[in-house]
Amino acid sequence: MTVKLRELKEEGVRYGEKRRGRRMNSRVPIRLEWDGEAASKRKTVEAITRTVNPYGCLVFLTETLELDQRLALTNLATQTSNAAVVVWKGNQQPEGWEYGIELVAPDMEFWGIEL
Repeated sequence: MTVKLRELKEEGVRYGEKRRGRRMNSRVPIRLEWDGEAASKRKTVEAITRTVNPYGCLVFLTETLELDQRLALTNLATQTSNAAVVVWKGNQQPEGWEYGIELVAPDMEFWGIEL
């Protein structure tokens, strides 16, 4: 099978346009909080991001979360919080499940780094 270089470039442009912001490999300490199965049981876990962008992050967690699950995400380095939602669940790795977390009301300064 042969693929023309021009076709590959066009595919790259098309998929590249889907990203809203530049990703950066960055290990930022975070805390995630959400309501457990029992209404009175609030769950909390601390983790380190793998990548961040102005709209969210990629994180590995041993806990199981559902797609569209609402969370409170706190950047422990800057002590700022934002509502968030699980938008992607990847594969289970030795260090836990891969999750894409999106900030509901993104603040371009949320991560405390220039993106």
